[in-house]
Amino acid sequence: MAKKPASFFSCTECGAQSPKWLGRCPDCNAWNSFAQEDVAPQTTQPFALSATTAPMPIDAVATDSAPRISTNLPNLDRVLGGGLVLGGVTLVGGEPGVGKSTLLLQACEELAKQGRVLYVSGEESPHQIAMRARRLGTTNPNIHVYTETSVERIIGEIEKMRPVVAIIDSIQTMHTAGNSSMPGSIAQVRDSAGALMSTAKRTSIPIFLIGHITKEGTIAGPKSLEHIVDTVLYFEGDKFQNYRVIRAYKNRFGPVNEVSIYQMHDDGLEEVANPSAALISQRSSAAGSAIVAAVEGTRPLLIEVQGLVSTTHFPSPRRMTIGIDSNRVSLLLAVLERKSGGSFLTHDVYVNLAGGLQIDEPAIDLGVVAAVLSSQRNTPIPFDVAIFGEVGLLGEIRSVSQPDLRAREAATLGFRRLILPRANAADIHADIEVIPVARVEEFADLLFPHK
Repeated sequence: MAKKPASFFSCTECGAQSPKWLGRCPDCNAWNSFAQEDVAPQTTQPFALSATTAPMPIDAVATDSAPRISTNLPNLDRVLGGGLVLGGVTLVGGEPGVGKSTLLLQACEELAKQGRVLYVSGEESPHQIAMRARRLGTTNPNIHVYTETSVERIIGEIEKMRPVVAIIDSIQTMHTAGNSSMPGSIAQVRDSAGALMSTAKRTSIPIFLIGHITKEGTIAGPKSLEHIVDTVLYFEGDKFQNYRVIRAYKNRFGPVNEVSIYQMHDDGLEEVANPSAALISQRSSAAGSAIVAAVEGTRPLLIEVQGLVSTTHFPSPRRMTIGIDSNRVSLLLAVLERKSGGSFLTHDVYVNLAGGLQIDEPAIDLGVVAAVLSSQRNTPIPFDVAIFGEVGLLGEIRSVSQPDLRAREAATLGFRRLILPRANAADIHADIEVIPVARVEEFADLLFPHK
């Protein structure tokens, strides 16, 4: 009988296993994704999801008796899809110091008004947590602090206390006795999260998991960690910037890509009631500034796109972007060179989304084009003009979704003219002058007729 190996290798991306290390995963083709894991001892699994419930018809499952739990923080409820779902597991990731623990401790204060809240920390002592809580004003006696890293003990406390919500800070410090590897290893993170997920479903208690991130910006641990949980929230924005953006990348109970915006103060995070007004409050009337109407999740946002075109002193001109995909900007510059007659071969180009936001929506293409052309031709864009539209490789300006929502947001904030794709013009019902365009050349001549 062959002896079972004491360890094996597992792919962090897809979970494929191999008795030896492989440079490339044969299942998902990821490079250098295999990590060594110890073989877990053969033990019984005490965290079964449903040990007694028999299969039942889906139309017999009651759902009316499972309302959402409000955190009483409107922006957090919004990004969660309307509040916490009973038994839901939410993973919160972000850079160190960005405000993950701060936000959840503030949520504890509101949730504690509905019953007891269990805050579990594997990184701080009760004294350290209490110091932060007093600074934030989150001193409700219903908030119970528990410093523990054993998943079995934490589950025991959850089942005994039956809190309104439990918070685990952080999942990388937890360990379960069913696995002999070190805390923070791929196997421990996966098994610990699985045990807590089973507990949440069995007891119908929502659980927050705080997760560390890697230098690439993704949550540390196996990719299966994000598949285990119901919701994945990411904190965006540099910790030295004023604004914090929370974005839902996965949500089984609500829309994905929903965002909420916060402002960091000495006494914690403050919700930004009108993000568009805050993001363009310091806009400039100088050349190189354009206001674009974007939609993140269900929320319209007016964002200032800043472009700077300057003569280069190097053989290869620089292309630097902040908040937008650099490849997308390079594509737009190629379209401009071909369709508008301009040249950027001897110029460095810098593009920035003011406020520290990260936007991937194609509707901001036209705003990037406007900001770059404005800087290149040293001509400011009129202060009352907002812009949106996708730019195709052939120079056509393509329609985008929810045009009237964008237009209403622009009109609410005092913009009087809106440049948009011609295909979207008939969908606008807001009180704003509509200027439709169909081609990049037409758009450039409209904004800069004599340049």
